[in-house]
Amino acid sequence: MRRVFPAHAYSEAPRTGCFWAETVSDIAYSKANGRLTCDVAVIGAGFTGLSAALHLAEGGADVVVLEAEHPAWGASGRNGGFCCLGGFGAPDGVIARLHGEAARVEARQTEMAAVGTVDALTTRLALDVDRHSKGETVMGFTEKSLHEFEREAERIHSDLGIAPAIHQNDDLAGLGMSGPFHCGMTTPVGFGLNPAKYALGLAETASDAGARIFAHSPVQRIDHGPGFTLHTDAAQITAKRLIVATNGYSSDDLPKWMRARYLPAQSNVLVTRTMSDEEIAAQGWSTDQMAYDERFFLHYFRLMPNRRFLFGMRGGLFSSPKWDRRMHRTIRQHFDRMFPAWAHIDTPYSWNGLLSLSRDMTPYCGPIPEMPGAFTALSFQGNGVAMASHAGAILADLAQEKAPSAMYPDIMRKAPRRFPLGQFRRAWLWPPYALAHLTGN
Repeated sequence: MRRVFPAHAYSEAPRTGCFWAETVSDIAYSKANGRLTCDVAVIGAGFTGLSAALHLAEGGADVVVLEAEHPAWGASGRNGGFCCLGGFGAPDGVIARLHGEAARVEARQTEMAAVGTVDALTTRLALDVDRHSKGETVMGFTEKSLHEFEREAERIHSDLGIAPAIHQNDDLAGLGMSGPFHCGMTTPVGFGLNPAKYALGLAETASDAGARIFAHSPVQRIDHGPGFTLHTDAAQITAKRLIVATNGYSSDDLPKWMRARYLPAQSNVLVTRTMSDEEIAAQGWSTDQMAYDERFFLHYFRLMPNRRFLFGMRGGLFSSPKWDRRMHRTIRQHFDRMFPAWAHIDTPYSWNGLLSLSRDMTPYCGPIPEMPGAFTALSFQGNGVAMASHAGAILADLAQEKAPSAMYPDIMRKAPRRFPLGQFRRAWLWPPYALAHLTGN
């Protein structure tokens, strides 16, 4: 396999300290063995692949899911659990300039529809996912931020027909949002959840609907035409259709079309011990709103129902035991600066995982042109809880030659351009990351 990060990034080590793993029971899915046939084979048992498998199985298709490790092992089981607007990471002006104003609005409306997809799934399937938060809050640090939020609120109202709430500086303490912040804006779309419980809930219901899910079955080769034959070390799977749902954990040669069309990037998370009411009051962040700030490295944080605090940030260009320890120190320093009253609070959980970025900062969902009958979805710009689930529903329809019932904007249908530098494309991240470190953003 030709992957972008060192082998350490794809090992068990980066997820060893993952809090979510302790909140779920590992379902012992068997390893694929022998000769199997199916209507649709799905590579990857994260949000995208499991959503696709569930929708396919419920529609009567015979589905086989092949996961290299176990369901929710990758980013789907170690993200921050923010089901929120996002997926189209490019600024509005850039999207409008490249694709047109109508396409920009459609993209933003699809982000809201994606949150609705997860809402509908968790409700219909009665999944216990520790849900909380009424929308998402962005925190700003300056008076300029407040003016930008006011303009953004007008755009959101125009695009989505909903009215974000603007929080002045004097409002923050009463809202339980004390910190180094000057202002905030809450958009009433989205909620926080336990991503591992959600992903494994999808896996269980997909399995109940008839999908065959196999763990520890990495696909080593794909033969195609007509149909597809997938080879693992112990099985050979023949399928009429194929869905590749590996996102940030993809390989540049599985299939070869994937080469340089995605850019893995690290996201890092820590979780505190359970805090007392007195400790929470001492800092003044007592809201259950999921929140993030406006900095480049995008700190994201939320007080969970179990009274533990989750804090995450983007960043990390290298992967090794040494760099994992260094990144843990960095994120802990950011946490202490932002919430100094909690500087003495232990953070026994710390981990990282790989998200995927596209060159145009927009997701792709559609066919793999070089392989008729094969489809993929990838690059949700770090907002995969909602958008990956939504993309999985779209892929299920495409694999059955149906018009997608889920909102499917034109931008998502445009194949991602390749990054220059091929396997060394991580170098694209070095200049902005270095600048952000120098400027403290």
